[in-house]
Amino acid sequence: MATRGVFQLKKLSLFYCEHGGSSQAIRDFLASGRLLRWAEERPHLEVQVRVRNGKHPYVKGDYLTSPNENAHQICIKSCQTQNPDIEGVLNQLYNRSGRKAKKFTKPVYTDTPSIQGVWTPSLNLHMTSKFPMKVEK
Repeated sequence: MATRGVFQLKKLSLFYCEHGGSSQAIRDFLASGRLLRWAEERPHLEVQVRVRNGKHPYVKGDYLTSPNENAHQICIKSCQTQNPDIEGVLNQLYNRSGRKAKKFTKPVYTDTPSIQGVWTPSLNLHMTSKFPMKVEK
């Protein structure tokens, strides 16, 4: 996702096992060449593929916004579903801003809250002139 024209995802790392059954889907994805096509469409992105034998596979995205805190990772084991959508996981991390989701509990956030309340366009209706309305059939 781009913020002010700058893509926030700077590095995408894929970790998998050479022998484990949970990494079968990602090994097939790498062997088919779909990762190369996906990476060629995004030349500004660094893509790493690393082998971690004996561990479950996952994809990790590092973002520009606070690189130490904002690393998101998604596990892509084959046992979760018969055919995991690895390209969908890559797109999900690519389209993310990198910031944590923040819950807004108040309707308005300001340093100087108004005692009178929030302005809405319907507050000025008494000041507008009346206009004739006709119902046509």
